[in-house]
Amino acid sequence: MTHTGSGNSSAGFTLIEILVVLVLVGLLAAMAVFTMGGNSQQRELQNEVRELYLLMQTASDQAVLNNLELGLLFEENGYQFVAFEDESVEWKGSGERIFRARKFPEWLIATRFIESDAPRLSSAEDKLRPDVVFFSSGETTPFELEFNISNRTDYIQTLVSDGVSPIEWRRPGDEGDDW
Repeated sequence: MTHTGSGNSSAGFTLIEILVVLVLVGLLAAMAVFTMGGNSQQRELQNEVRELYLLMQTASDQAVLNNLELGLLFEENGYQFVAFEDESVEWKGSGERIFRARKFPEWLIATRFIESDAPRLSSAEDKLRPDVVFFSSGETTPFELEFNISNRTDYIQTLVSDGVSPIEWRRPGDEGDDW
């Protein structure tokens, strides 16, 4: 007995079905890229602030342990650490690799509020006079540093110290922001 195929049943997809699936996949991929792209600057900002925060803590610890004064000098688009040399009575770039000069990304905005009349150890010819000093006594220059993304004001990260207390890192959403 032979069976002849009188019905036309195909087991494939139509062109319309394929196009609808491709459009949906494309939309989902675009949404994923957009969502991740928006947070990448926030993650990078947090990484930049974390790195500076850890370096500042390290500088403060090194100043106490090695009985020397270290400073943090902010520049146009970055920062560097400097050390006070007692023999020459001036600030010089820190020779330690960990304290090398660093640059901020161009989209990062750093705003500094530093107590201007705080002692800083300086001579008349200081070209590298730091904004924040980490003293060998464990104290620092009182400061507040704000970091945010250039086109946003709702995601500010802040590093702050009253000069005696340890450096505090305030992130968006932290509870107990009493400023």
